[in-house]
Amino acid sequence: MNNLDLITDWKKIRNHFNHSFSSNFHCSVASVDDSGQPLNTPVGSLFLNSDQSGFYFEKYPTKLPKYAKTNPGICILAVNSGTLFWLKSLLRIKFDTYPGVRLYGTLGESRPASEIEARRLRRRMRMTVWLKGNKYLWGDMEKVREIKFTSAEMIHLGEMTKHL
Repeated sequence: MNNLDLITDWKKIRNHFNHSFSSNFHCSVASVDDSGQPLNTPVGSLFLNSDQSGFYFEKYPTKLPKYAKTNPGICILAVNSGTLFWLKSLLRIKFDTYPGVRLYGTLGESRPASEIEARRLRRRMRMTVWLKGNKYLWGDMEKVREIKFTSAEMIHLGEMTKHL
């Protein structure tokens, strides 16, 4: 396990999540259901704040809020799936930055989104604002769920990440 320091590495972690989102439009949130079974939920509306916290818009995830009542612990996986990122890394036989990062944390309360949070969502989705689907998917995102992060680790891929 290659632990990252949430304080000193937070800017790198946020950059990684931004690159990951731009390459595959979601991250994967793992939680545990009431019977102890794992559950992965794709979330396309996760945002990381500057203070080792974050939030996501809770329109579509329905099981995460349910399971957070008994076990609020989560693990978020973000992988940079950019074709050029991978081709360049494979050619150089090393990654310049982390190919994947896991963030561990605790789900907080669900609450109405602030204007700043709504603005961040609109800015992220601005490239699709002229498409009909934009309104249907993101037109009425009103609630967010807060996340407090407790630790982070990079995904280790043998020799290609040894230097990171």
